[in-house]
Amino acid sequence: MAADTAPLEQIKKTSGHAACPSCGAAETDLFYALDNVPTNSCILFSTKEEALACKTGEMRLCHCPDCGFIFNAAFTQELTEYSGRYEETQGFSPTFSKFHTNLAKRLIERHDIHGRNVMEIGCGKGEFLVLLSQLGENTGIGVDPSAIPERLEGVEGAERVTLIPEYFDPSHCAREPDFLCCKMTLEHITNTAQFIRQIRDGLTEGGGTTVFFQIPESLRILRHCAFEDIYYEHCSYFTPGSLGRLFRSCGFRVTDISTEYDDQYLTIEAVPGFGGEMLEIEDDLDEIASLVETFPKRVEAAKHDWQGVVDAAKGRGETVLLWGSGSKAVSFLTSLGLGDKVDHVTDINPNRHNHYMPGTGQRIVPPAELAEIKPDLVIVMNRIYEDEITADLKALGLSPTIKCL
Repeated sequence: MAADTAPLEQIKKTSGHAACPSCGAAETDLFYALDNVPTNSCILFSTKEEALACKTGEMRLCHCPDCGFIFNAAFTQELTEYSGRYEETQGFSPTFSKFHTNLAKRLIERHDIHGRNVMEIGCGKGEFLVLLSQLGENTGIGVDPSAIPERLEGVEGAERVTLIPEYFDPSHCAREPDFLCCKMTLEHITNTAQFIRQIRDGLTEGGGTTVFFQIPESLRILRHCAFEDIYYEHCSYFTPGSLGRLFRSCGFRVTDISTEYDDQYLTIEAVPGFGGEMLEIEDDLDEIASLVETFPKRVEAAKHDWQGVVDAAKGRGETVLLWGSGSKAVSFLTSLGLGDKVDHVTDINPNRHNHYMPGTGQRIVPPAELAEIKPDLVIVMNRIYEDEITADLKALGLSPTIKCL
Protein backbone atom coordinates (compact mmCIF):
# COMPACT_ATOMS: atom_id res chain seq x y z
CA MET A 1 0.00 0.00 0.00
CA ALA A 2 1.23 3.47 -0.83
CA ALA A 3 -0.28 6.76 0.26
CA ASP A 4 -0.99 8.92 -2.78
CA THR A 5 -0.27 12.64 -3.00
CA ALA A 6 -3.62 14.17 -3.93
CA PRO A 7 -3.89 17.06 -6.44
CA LEU A 8 -4.37 20.19 -4.32
CA GLU A 9 -5.90 22.51 -6.89
CA GLN A 10 -8.53 19.97 -7.91
CA ILE A 11 -9.46 19.32 -4.29
CA LYS A 12 -9.68 23.04 -3.54
CA LYS A 13 -12.14 23.51 -6.39
CA THR A 14 -14.45 20.72 -5.25
CA SER A 15 -14.35 21.17 -1.47
CA GLY A 16 -15.54 23.95 0.77
CA HIS A 17 -13.52 25.80 3.37
CA ALA A 18 -13.09 24.02 6.69
CA ALA A 19 -13.58 26.04 9.86
CA CYS A 20 -10.73 26.11 12.36
CA PRO A 21 -11.49 23.84 15.35
CA SER A 22 -9.06 25.81 17.50
CA CYS A 23 -10.15 29.45 17.08
CA GLY A 24 -13.36 29.03 15.06
CA ALA A 25 -12.22 31.06 12.03
CA ALA A 26 -14.36 30.25 8.99
CA GLU A 27 -11.58 30.46 6.38
CA THR A 28 -8.64 28.04 6.35
CA ASP A 29 -6.26 27.05 3.54
CA LEU A 30 -5.66 23.50 2.30
CA PHE A 31 -1.92 22.97 1.64
CA TYR A 32 -1.12 19.23 1.81
CA ALA A 33 -3.20 16.22 0.80
CA LEU A 34 -2.69 12.43 0.86
CA ASP A 35 -5.01 9.54 0.08
CA ASN A 36 -4.91 5.90 1.22
CA VAL A 37 -3.21 6.67 4.55
CA PRO A 38 -3.31 3.92 7.23
CA THR A 39 -5.51 5.20 10.04
CA ASN A 40 -3.99 3.09 12.85
CA SER A 41 -0.20 3.13 12.80
CA CYS A 42 0.35 1.93 16.39
CA ILE A 43 -2.13 -0.96 16.36
CA LEU A 44 -0.61 -4.44 16.72
CA PHE A 45 -1.60 -6.54 13.71
CA SER A 46 -1.16 -10.27 14.27
CA THR A 47 -0.96 -11.32 10.61
CA LYS A 48 0.46 -9.86 7.42
CA GLU A 49 -2.94 -10.17 5.76
CA GLU A 50 -4.60 -8.17 8.52
CA ALA A 51 -1.91 -5.49 8.32
CA LEU A 52 -2.23 -5.17 4.54
CA ALA A 53 -6.01 -4.84 4.86
CA CYS A 54 -5.83 -2.06 7.48
CA LYS A 55 -8.26 0.84 7.33
CA THR A 56 -7.19 3.88 5.34
CA GLY A 57 -8.28 7.50 5.20
CA GLU A 58 -7.48 10.90 3.74
CA MET A 59 -5.16 13.65 4.93
CA ARG A 60 -6.26 17.19 4.11
CA LEU A 61 -3.99 19.49 6.08
CA CYS A 62 -5.45 22.97 6.43
CA HIS A 63 -3.78 26.07 7.88
CA CYS A 64 -5.64 28.74 9.81
CA PRO A 65 -4.08 32.16 9.06
CA ASP A 66 -5.83 33.67 12.09
CA CYS A 67 -4.29 31.49 14.83
CA GLY A 68 -1.68 29.38 13.00
CA PHE A 69 -3.32 26.05 13.80
CA ILE A 70 -2.94 23.17 11.32
CA PHE A 71 -5.39 20.28 11.19
CA ASN A 72 -6.59 17.39 9.06
CA ALA A 73 -9.99 18.50 7.80
CA ALA A 74 -10.72 14.97 6.52
CA PHE A 75 -10.13 13.25 9.87
CA THR A 76 -12.77 10.68 10.89
CA GLN A 77 -12.58 9.53 14.52
CA GLU A 78 -14.36 6.24 13.79
CA LEU A 79 -11.41 5.12 11.63
CA THR A 80 -8.98 5.21 14.57
CA GLU A 81 -8.70 2.71 17.40
CA TYR A 82 -7.37 3.33 20.91
CA SER A 83 -7.55 0.05 22.77
CA GLY A 84 -5.37 -2.49 24.54
CA ARG A 85 -3.70 -3.39 21.25
CA TYR A 86 -2.56 0.20 20.71
CA GLU A 87 1.18 -0.01 21.50
CA GLU A 88 2.79 3.41 21.72
CA THR A 89 5.30 3.17 24.58
CA GLN A 90 8.85 4.46 24.05
CA GLY A 91 9.98 3.38 27.50
CA PHE A 92 12.27 0.58 26.29
CA SER A 93 14.72 3.14 24.90
CA PRO A 94 17.45 4.22 27.38
CA THR A 95 17.61 7.59 25.61
CA PHE A 96 13.89 8.20 26.04
CA SER A 97 13.80 6.81 29.58
CA LYS A 98 16.54 9.23 30.65
CA PHE A 99 14.62 12.13 29.13
CA HIS A 100 11.36 10.97 30.72
CA THR A 101 12.94 10.64 34.16
CA ASN A 102 14.61 14.04 33.96
CA LEU A 103 11.32 15.62 32.83
CA ALA A 104 9.50 14.12 35.83
CA LYS A 105 12.23 15.32 38.20
CA ARG A 106 12.15 18.82 36.74
CA LEU A 107 8.38 19.17 37.01
CA ILE A 108 8.34 17.77 40.54
CA GLU A 109 10.93 20.26 41.72
CA ARG A 110 9.57 23.26 39.81
CA HIS A 111 6.02 22.81 41.08
CA ASP A 112 6.77 21.13 44.43
CA ILE A 113 4.86 17.99 43.51
CA HIS A 114 5.57 15.96 46.64
CA GLY A 115 2.86 13.91 48.31
CA ARG A 116 0.29 15.44 45.96
CA ASN A 117 -2.60 14.22 43.83
CA VAL A 118 -1.65 14.09 40.17
CA MET A 119 -3.62 13.20 37.04
CA GLU A 120 -2.53 12.32 33.52
CA ILE A 121 -4.96 12.49 30.60
CA GLY A 122 -3.85 10.17 27.81
CA CYS A 123 -1.51 8.30 30.14
CA GLY A 124 -0.83 5.42 27.73
CA LYS A 125 0.53 2.52 29.73
CA GLY A 126 1.19 4.73 32.78
CA GLU A 127 5.00 5.03 32.71
CA PHE A 128 5.09 8.77 33.42
CA LEU A 129 2.54 8.56 36.21
CA VAL A 130 4.63 5.88 37.86
CA LEU A 131 7.69 8.14 37.63
CA LEU A 132 5.77 10.96 39.31
CA SER A 133 4.69 8.49 41.99
CA GLN A 134 8.17 7.07 42.53
CA LEU A 135 10.08 10.36 42.53
CA GLY A 136 7.61 12.51 44.47
CA GLU A 137 5.63 9.92 46.46
CA ASN A 138 2.53 11.19 44.72
CA THR A 139 -0.85 9.54 44.20
CA GLY A 140 -1.81 9.35 40.55
CA ILE A 141 -4.85 8.76 38.35
CA GLY A 142 -4.35 8.03 34.67
CA VAL A 143 -7.13 8.18 32.08
CA ASP A 144 -6.64 6.54 28.68
CA PRO A 145 -8.75 4.09 26.64
CA SER A 146 -5.57 2.17 25.75
CA ALA A 147 -4.43 1.78 29.39
CA ILE A 148 -3.60 -1.74 30.55
CA PRO A 149 -3.56 -1.71 34.39
CA GLU A 150 -2.01 -5.21 34.52
CA ARG A 151 1.20 -3.82 32.99
CA LEU A 152 1.94 -2.02 36.26
CA GLU A 153 1.64 -5.03 38.54
CA GLY A 154 4.71 -5.33 40.75
CA VAL A 155 6.22 -2.01 39.57
CA GLU A 156 7.61 0.16 42.37
CA GLY A 157 5.32 3.11 43.05
CA ALA A 158 2.46 1.65 41.01
CA GLU A 159 0.49 0.92 44.18
CA ARG A 160 -0.27 4.67 44.32
CA VAL A 161 -1.36 4.79 40.66
CA THR A 162 -4.85 4.02 39.32
CA LEU A 163 -5.35 3.61 35.56
CA ILE A 164 -8.82 4.18 34.13
CA PRO A 165 -9.22 2.74 30.58
CA GLU A 166 -11.70 5.41 29.45
CA TYR A 167 -11.81 8.66 27.52
CA PHE A 168 -11.46 11.75 29.71
CA ASP A 169 -14.52 13.40 31.20
CA PRO A 170 -14.61 16.38 33.63
CA SER A 171 -16.08 14.03 36.22
CA HIS A 172 -12.63 12.47 36.50
CA CYS A 173 -11.62 15.75 38.19
CA ALA A 174 -14.23 15.34 40.92
CA ARG A 175 -11.25 15.58 43.24
CA GLU A 176 -9.34 18.44 41.69
CA PRO A 177 -5.70 17.38 41.12
CA ASP A 178 -2.75 19.44 42.27
CA PHE A 179 -0.98 18.71 38.98
CA LEU A 180 -2.60 17.69 35.69
CA CYS A 181 -0.50 16.56 32.75
CA CYS A 182 -1.40 15.51 29.23
CA LYS A 183 1.48 14.21 27.13
CA MET A 184 1.37 13.37 23.42
CA THR A 185 -2.44 13.36 23.35
CA LEU A 186 -3.74 16.73 22.15
CA GLU A 187 -2.43 16.01 18.64
CA HIS A 188 -4.92 13.11 18.51
CA ILE A 189 -7.90 15.38 19.33
CA THR A 190 -9.87 16.89 16.46
CA ASN A 191 -12.07 19.32 18.44
CA THR A 192 -9.15 20.94 20.21
CA ALA A 193 -10.90 23.95 21.76
CA GLN A 194 -13.74 21.76 22.97
CA PHE A 195 -11.24 19.38 24.61
CA ILE A 196 -9.29 22.13 26.39
CA ARG A 197 -12.52 23.75 27.60
CA GLN A 198 -13.64 20.35 28.86
CA ILE A 199 -10.49 20.11 30.96
CA ARG A 200 -10.94 23.69 32.15
CA ASP A 201 -14.52 22.85 33.20
CA GLY A 202 -13.13 20.29 35.65
CA LEU A 203 -10.90 22.88 37.35
CA THR A 204 -11.56 25.96 39.49
CA GLU A 205 -9.56 29.14 39.29
CA GLY A 206 -8.68 29.00 42.96
CA GLY A 207 -8.02 25.26 43.05
CA GLY A 208 -4.28 25.61 42.54
CA THR A 209 -3.98 23.07 39.73
CA THR A 210 -0.94 23.39 37.44
CA VAL A 211 -1.52 22.08 33.92
CA PHE A 212 1.29 20.66 31.75
CA PHE A 213 0.89 19.57 28.11
CA GLN A 214 3.46 18.02 25.79
CA ILE A 215 2.86 17.52 22.05
CA PRO A 216 4.88 17.28 18.82
CA GLU A 217 6.33 20.63 17.72
CA SER A 218 5.06 21.44 14.23
CA LEU A 219 7.33 24.30 13.22
CA ARG A 220 10.10 21.69 13.00
CA ILE A 221 7.89 19.56 10.73
CA LEU A 222 7.26 22.51 8.44
CA ARG A 223 10.85 23.75 8.42
CA HIS A 224 12.45 20.37 7.76
CA CYS A 225 9.67 18.80 5.68
CA ALA A 226 9.42 15.97 8.21
CA PHE A 227 6.74 14.11 6.26
CA GLU A 228 7.28 11.04 8.46
CA ASP A 229 5.74 13.03 11.32
CA ILE A 230 2.49 13.54 9.41
CA TYR A 231 0.12 10.63 9.91
CA TYR A 232 -3.55 10.00 10.35
CA GLU A 233 -3.84 9.72 14.14
CA HIS A 234 -2.23 13.15 14.41
CA CYS A 235 -5.14 15.26 13.26
CA SER A 236 -3.92 18.44 15.05
CA TYR A 237 -0.56 20.21 14.59
CA PHE A 238 0.54 22.98 16.94
CA THR A 239 3.28 25.59 16.99
CA PRO A 240 4.14 27.62 20.11
CA GLY A 241 1.88 30.46 19.02
CA SER A 242 -1.17 28.41 18.09
CA LEU A 243 -0.88 26.43 21.33
CA GLY A 244 -0.63 29.53 23.49
CA ARG A 245 -3.56 31.19 21.74
CA LEU A 246 -5.71 28.10 22.25
CA PHE A 247 -5.06 27.87 25.99
CA ARG A 248 -5.67 31.57 26.58
CA SER A 249 -8.96 31.47 24.69
CA CYS A 250 -10.11 28.55 26.85
CA GLY A 251 -9.59 30.22 30.21
CA PHE A 252 -5.97 29.44 31.09
CA ARG A 253 -3.15 31.78 32.04
CA VAL A 254 -0.02 30.56 30.24
CA THR A 255 3.13 30.57 32.38
CA ASP A 256 5.63 28.87 30.05
CA ILE A 257 6.00 27.50 26.52
CA SER A 258 9.17 25.74 25.40
CA THR A 259 10.62 23.05 23.14
CA GLU A 260 12.73 20.04 24.13
CA TYR A 261 13.96 16.61 23.05
CA ASP A 262 15.96 18.03 20.15
CA ASP A 263 13.09 20.48 19.50
CA GLN A 264 10.74 17.59 18.68
CA TYR A 265 8.41 18.24 21.61
CA LEU A 266 6.45 21.38 22.44
CA THR A 267 5.42 21.96 26.07
CA ILE A 268 3.10 24.41 27.76
CA GLU A 269 2.47 25.13 31.42
CA ALA A 270 -0.64 27.00 32.55
CA VAL A 271 -3.04 27.60 35.41
CA PRO A 272 -6.79 28.30 35.35
CA GLY A 273 -7.35 32.02 34.98
CA PHE A 274 -6.87 34.98 32.66
CA GLY A 275 -4.24 37.60 31.94
CA GLY A 276 -0.52 37.39 31.36
CA GLU A 277 1.48 38.66 28.39
CA MET A 278 2.12 36.72 25.21
CA LEU A 279 5.54 35.06 25.27
CA GLU A 280 8.16 35.86 22.66
CA ILE A 281 8.17 32.26 21.39
CA GLU A 282 4.51 32.65 20.36
CA ASP A 283 5.21 35.24 17.65
CA ASP A 284 5.16 32.80 14.72
CA LEU A 285 2.15 33.59 12.49
CA ASP A 286 4.21 35.06 9.63
CA GLU A 287 6.71 32.20 9.65
CA ILE A 288 3.95 29.57 9.64
CA ALA A 289 2.25 31.22 6.67
CA SER A 290 5.51 31.37 4.73
CA LEU A 291 6.42 27.74 5.48
CA VAL A 292 2.95 26.50 4.58
CA GLU A 293 3.09 28.29 1.21
CA THR A 294 6.33 26.55 0.18
CA PHE A 295 5.70 23.22 1.92
CA PRO A 296 4.19 21.25 -1.01
CA LYS A 297 7.22 21.71 -3.29
CA ARG A 298 9.76 21.28 -0.50
CA VAL A 299 8.19 18.11 0.86
CA GLU A 300 8.04 16.49 -2.58
CA ALA A 301 11.76 17.18 -2.98
CA ALA A 302 12.44 15.62 0.43
CA LYS A 303 10.43 12.53 -0.50
CA HIS A 304 12.27 12.24 -3.81
CA ASP A 305 15.62 12.34 -2.00
CA TRP A 306 14.65 9.49 0.33
CA GLN A 307 13.25 7.42 -2.51
CA GLY A 308 16.61 7.87 -4.20
CA VAL A 309 18.46 6.63 -1.12
CA VAL A 310 16.43 3.42 -1.00
CA ASP A 311 16.46 2.88 -4.77
CA ALA A 312 20.24 3.25 -4.87
CA ALA A 313 20.66 0.71 -2.07
CA LYS A 314 18.38 -1.80 -3.79
CA GLY A 315 20.24 -1.18 -7.06
CA ARG A 316 23.41 -2.32 -5.28
CA GLY A 317 21.62 -5.45 -4.08
CA GLU A 318 21.65 -4.30 -0.45
CA THR A 319 19.32 -5.32 2.37
CA VAL A 320 17.41 -2.32 3.73
CA LEU A 321 16.06 -2.18 7.29
CA LEU A 322 14.09 0.46 9.20
CA TRP A 323 14.85 0.84 12.90
CA GLY A 324 11.62 1.91 14.58
CA SER A 325 8.21 0.44 13.79
CA GLY A 326 5.87 3.14 15.07
CA SER A 327 4.00 5.92 13.33
CA LYS A 328 7.06 7.51 11.71
CA ALA A 329 7.90 4.21 10.02
CA VAL A 330 4.34 3.70 8.79
CA SER A 331 4.31 7.21 7.30
CA PHE A 332 7.78 6.77 5.79
CA LEU A 333 6.89 3.48 4.10
CA THR A 334 3.47 4.46 2.81
CA SER A 335 4.25 8.08 1.85
CA LEU A 336 7.17 6.90 -0.29
CA GLY A 337 5.54 3.71 -1.58
CA LEU A 338 8.42 1.60 -0.29
CA GLY A 339 6.49 -1.49 0.77
CA ASP A 340 8.41 -3.76 -1.63
CA LYS A 341 11.82 -2.09 -1.25
CA VAL A 342 12.34 -2.08 2.51
CA ASP A 343 13.17 -5.64 3.50
CA HIS A 344 12.81 -5.55 7.28
CA VAL A 345 11.62 -3.42 10.19
CA THR A 346 12.88 -3.79 13.77
CA ASP A 347 12.06 -2.26 17.16
CA ILE A 348 13.41 -2.62 20.69
CA ASN A 349 9.88 -2.73 22.15
CA PRO A 350 9.27 -6.47 22.70
CA ASN A 351 5.50 -5.93 22.66
CA ARG A 352 5.78 -5.05 18.97
CA HIS A 353 7.88 -8.05 17.93
CA ASN A 354 6.38 -10.47 15.40
CA HIS A 355 3.51 -8.17 14.56
CA TYR A 356 3.16 -6.59 11.12
CA MET A 357 3.47 -3.09 9.66
CA PRO A 358 0.15 -1.45 8.71
CA GLY A 359 -0.24 -1.06 4.99
CA THR A 360 3.04 -2.68 3.94
CA GLY A 361 3.11 -5.94 5.88
CA GLN A 362 6.74 -6.28 7.03
CA ARG A 363 7.15 -8.44 10.13
CA ILE A 364 8.61 -6.47 13.04
CA VAL A 365 11.71 -8.51 13.84
CA PRO A 366 13.47 -8.52 17.22
CA PRO A 367 16.92 -6.84 17.11
CA ALA A 368 18.48 -10.21 18.01
CA GLU A 369 17.58 -11.44 14.51
CA LEU A 370 19.67 -8.74 12.84
CA ALA A 371 22.87 -10.75 13.29
CA GLU A 372 21.41 -13.24 10.83
CA ILE A 373 19.71 -10.67 8.57
CA LYS A 374 22.92 -8.60 8.26
CA PRO A 375 21.35 -5.36 6.96
CA ASP A 376 23.49 -3.20 4.67
CA LEU A 377 21.50 0.00 5.15
CA VAL A 378 19.73 0.91 8.39
CA ILE A 379 17.37 3.89 8.24
CA VAL A 380 16.74 5.28 11.72
CA MET A 381 13.27 6.75 12.09
CA ASN A 382 14.37 9.32 14.69
CA ARG A 383 17.91 10.69 14.70
CA ILE A 384 17.86 11.30 18.45
CA TYR A 385 18.36 7.53 18.84
CA GLU A 386 21.32 7.29 16.45
CA ASP A 387 23.99 6.74 19.11
CA GLU A 388 21.86 4.21 20.97
CA ILE A 389 21.10 2.24 17.80
CA THR A 390 24.70 2.40 16.57
CA ALA A 391 25.83 0.88 19.87
CA ASP A 392 23.19 -1.88 19.62
CA LEU A 393 24.31 -2.73 16.08
CA LYS A 394 27.96 -2.79 17.14
CA ALA A 395 27.10 -5.16 20.01
CA LEU A 396 25.61 -7.50 17.40
CA GLY A 397 28.83 -7.38 15.38
CA LEU A 398 27.22 -5.26 12.65
CA SER A 399 28.45 -2.07 10.97
CA PRO A 400 25.92 -1.16 8.27
CA THR A 401 25.51 2.24 6.69
CA ILE A 402 23.22 4.29 8.94
CA LYS A 403 21.02 7.12 7.72
CA CYS A 404 18.68 9.08 9.97
CA LEU A 405 15.49 10.99 9.34
